[in-house]
Amino acid sequence: MSSEYSFDIVSRVEKQNLTDAVIQAQREIATRFDFRNSKSSIELAEMKITIVADDDMKLRNVVDILQSKCVKRGVPLKALSYGKPEPAAQGAVRQVITIEQGIASERAKKLTEAIKQSKLKVTTRIQDEQLRVTGKSKDDLQKVIELVKGMPLDFAVQFVNYR
Repeated sequence: MSSEYSFDIVSRVEKQNLTDAVIQAQREIATRFDFRNSKSSIELAEMKITIVADDDMKLRNVVDILQSKCVKRGVPLKALSYGKPEPAAQGAVRQVITIEQGIASERAKKLTEAIKQSKLKVTTRIQDEQLRVTGKSKDDLQKVIELVKGMPLDFAVQFVNYR
């Protein structure tokens, strides 16, 4: 039995869940009455979602549909980074939504700093785009999880590899 316990703080989006959410949103757009005879569409390619709509109102409606489908499929909305709406062909409007994967180094440093300020007996290590938290007490690790869950973060986090 190991005397050290650890877990990883990550920011990931399951590609299959995202794909399912986009497909469900496409189906809803195809069947809704208010989108009949419109150029509205939604496409997923390489962790980027491109939305095309007739006007700003329809664009907001498509984004709302996508967000509701993402919530149902367990895709965190904080992982969606919205680009500015831009004009597209034939008077339409286009918006690109980027899916953020991994914790950037400056965000990881802020998390590490907050964990250190909590005075818990744990160590943190930045590994690629995730943060490893190690400690001798499972209770301290649970307190770190609660601390991070309570923080007002602008990105989604998950806790994996708890051992």
